[in-house]
Amino acid sequence: MKRLLLLLLAGAGLWLAACSSLTSTAASTSLSDRLVAPGGVSTLLDTARIAAAVDSVPNRHGRVTSRTGVPIFWRAFDPGQYGLRYEYLAQQHENGEPLQTGLALALPTPFRAQPPRGTVVLLHGWMMNGDAMLPWSLQLAQAGYRVVTIDLRNHGHSGAGPSGYGTFESDDVIDVIDALQARGEVVGPLYLFGVSYGAATAVFAADKLGDRVSGVVAMESFANAGDAIRSMIPHLMALQPSAWKAQAMAAYGRWRYGGQDIDAVIAAASQRLDLDLDRVDVARALADTRACVLLVHGQDDQHVRVDQGRRLALASPRVHYIEMRGEDHITLPLRLDLLGGVVDDWLAQEGSAGARCAAPQMPHEADRLVMAQLQAQAPRG
Repeated sequence: MKRLLLLLLAGAGLWLAACSSLTSTAASTSLSDRLVAPGGVSTLLDTARIAAAVDSVPNRHGRVTSRTGVPIFWRAFDPGQYGLRYEYLAQQHENGEPLQTGLALALPTPFRAQPPRGTVVLLHGWMMNGDAMLPWSLQLAQAGYRVVTIDLRNHGHSGAGPSGYGTFESDDVIDVIDALQARGEVVGPLYLFGVSYGAATAVFAADKLGDRVSGVVAMESFANAGDAIRSMIPHLMALQPSAWKAQAMAAYGRWRYGGQDIDAVIAAASQRLDLDLDRVDVARALADTRACVLLVHGQDDQHVRVDQGRRLALASPRVHYIEMRGEDHITLPLRLDLLGGVVDDWLAQEGSAGARCAAPQMPHEADRLVMAQLQAQAPRG
């Protein structure tokens, strides 16, 4: 299969996606509208190309109606060999041009599904969808797991509902898992893997599912929704991309939303959602989670700043934290080349009897000094 370009899997923090969210509804002058609902699909997603890539590999899909009546779309990939080859393409994403990802497949004919060693549920970021996680889906499927991707409410093929910054969405995820488990789609040890908004959702879901979850992989999660919004919005407003379309979008966002008080915006969104965003506390949920957690954050992340990841790292002795030098909110989920083997190894250890909360492999790019300092501060238990 020819190399697939523009297959994007970074989560909510893809900056042009976020800018699109700030500027997608011309009639709206309230930034709180953009916090209540995504307002569109990331302009960085080449949806036709991604759909073609997904359709080229065996998969099953369907919908589950959640307890609140929201139809939630899921897709399942069986374990097996997909002939996956992945190349990380370094590029200057600040210019606003679409990112390129190198993915090649050589699917054997006939494809032979293998017995799953467990199930991994993948959760995407804001303004993305489950199909955008295809590289991780196939990486994990080749490692022997059945992979289930879920389109969160207000995203992809799922229905609309109030955004919950992981709180409401985690209930949807549990409803899908329950339904698929009854059908035999969810088998063996269960793992949750989320990116950004999806990472927070994974932590909330793991807390609610208790001993049913064997492990959680959380990339670039926020620790508190209100704090993350207060740091993200000024960063997005200050961006100066060079591409003309991105320049226009950024200028429009500053003109329409730049003068609004962020605290008032958060308060207005909280009232509309009937959810206090300053109390959406992922750190507290993580502290109560019984599952082992592999937490990964980019040191250069300016969307969900690294201090949020460090706060989460201190929340529980069941957390193993990896802080990656030179990676930001956009590049980190794309580093399948650096992190694919790390995740595979950690999941395999977590699935072994008596190996609860085993330490992961550490890539050379990890900042071991920072992690050692955090480990010294971490609670014992």
